[in-house]
Amino acid sequence: MILQYFKKKENEYKLIADSVYISSLKLSKNLIDQKFFKEKNFDSSFELITIILILYFHIFNKFDNPKYKKINDFIFANFVNDLDKGLRDLGVSDMQIGKYVKKYVKKFYFRLKKIDLILDDFSKNKVELYLNSLKNIDKLNISKLAQELINIKANIRKNNSYNLWFVENLI
Repeated sequence: MILQYFKKKENEYKLIADSVYISSLKLSKNLIDQKFFKEKNFDSSFELITIILILYFHIFNKFDNPKYKKINDFIFANFVNDLDKGLRDLGVSDMQIGKYVKKYVKKFYFRLKKIDLILDDFSKNKVELYLNSLKNIDKLNISKLAQELINIKANIRKNNSYNLWFVENLI
């Protein structure tokens, strides 16, 4: 009976979502290390991981396939769990953690709405305009960060071609 659990398709979707989430974290860490933000803190890493995850969601939603919706759901679950863990590491108490997670999930959806407007035409000017609205960003490096994000969007499908092929071929 236990073997049936390991063969479920949801587990395969979760593995793909986990690898996508880990690669998103690595991309955001690389961008944080390049000093695009004035301070390296929770909010600046939240901004970058949000942008990168929205790029993945956008690419996966273009396929209009229920398999990708399930993967997006697992990616979002990883994101919420990571928010919870990160906030607890910052010292948020058990009594307040729900309120803080809810606040950041609302921020995520707000950013999703704003970024969704520019995703089809992800031009450097539009990305720079969005980045200018962020609080902690180093205004001198906005152009370079915008170009990095455009490159990330261009490479997401190429870098995850195996995962996309794998999902397409799941029975």
